[in-house]
Parts: sequence; C-alpha cells; structure tokens
Amino acid sequence: WDAAYERELQTFQDIGDTGEIWFGEESMVRIIRWLEKHKVPLDSSVLDIGTGNGVLLVELAKSGYMNLTGIDYSPSAIQLSEKVREKEGMSNIKLKVEDFLAPSAELSGFDICIDKGTFDAISLDPSDAAGKRQLYVASLGRVLNPEGFFLITSCNWTKEELLNEFREGFEILEELPTPKFCFGGRIGNSVTALVFQRK
Repeated sequence: WDAAYERELQTFQDIGDTGEIWFGEESMVRIIRWLEKHKVPLDSSVLDIGTGNGVLLVELAKSGYMNLTGIDYSPSAIQLSEKVREKEGMSNIKLKVEDFLAPSAELSGFDICIDKGTFDAISLDPSDAAGKRQLYVASLGRVLNPEGFFLITSCNWTKEELLNEFREGFEILEELPTPKFCFGGRIGNSVTALVFQRK
C-alpha cells in the first residue's frame, strides 16, 4: 500500500490528480445521502477507517460535517490526504497514521465509522485473515460509541457474510441500494453497502 500511495502522491504533486476513489463517487454520495436522510448532526464525530486519499472526508466537510478524522496505516496515504486537504482548504479534517487493528488509546469516542474497502483489504491478508477480521471487529467496538453507526462498503462480502462477521456487538439497520447486474438469469450486486448500529 505504501508503494501505491507513493505513486498517487507523486501523481498528485505532478498533475493534481487525487487518485483512486474506491467504489467510485456514487459510493460517497450514497454515504452522505444516508447521513443527511437520517439527520445525523453535522457536529457528529466521524472516523474514516483506511482513508487513503481522504477524498471522502473532503466531501463530508463540503456537506457541512465538522468533526472529521481519517486514519490509514500507510504514511504515504496520510501524506497524500494531507495534500488533498490543503488543496481543498479543509483545515478542520484530522489525519493520523494509525493501524486500525491496534488502535492507539486516543482513537475512541466516534459517533460514526465509515469503511470503504479497508475490511476487504484486511480480509485478503495472506497471514491470518480470520484473526485480523476478529481484531477489526474488536477495534470497531472500542472506537465506536454505543448506538453509533458503522457504514461499510464491500466488494468481497455479501450482506449475509457481513451480518455474520459483525454479529458480535452490532445490529443491521439498513442495506443501502447499490448497482445491480444480471448474469445467467440471476440478479446480484457487485458491491454491498450496509449500515450497522453498535449495541
């Protein structure tokens, strides 16, 4: 990931391209629409887990959200998101190098946690993916306030699989609509987007 974000950082410095938006812009719109529809207060504390280039946080800030934090375990990703934040003039976005599987003590008390692809990446880790998924769920339980919302977008997991992964301490509130496709007469989704609430 460091190498990928170093390339994106260089590209941003060369031509101002912010790089990959995981799951496309519609995934950011889907998240922001849900927050607005449910009248989530603009001063709610929001954590973007695996923020990458930080573009989601910029869009949240443009929508009026004020208490925004992005973490990534790649220092290059945080450097890139700092550059994007500067370019957009969003000084209120906090960015930190953090490993979500071993979060620091001060990473806590969030009303909303958002994940677009980070759980997917952890799930693909060749060394003890199942153990790392358990660590992720435990970390989420530590950083998210009781009754807090967790919005996850995944291309690796179905709704049923995610319900199973997050059954300890979380309940499903809503499945967000994602693009559908038809193959062999069956309809499916290439992406799953769910909203959980911490019990």
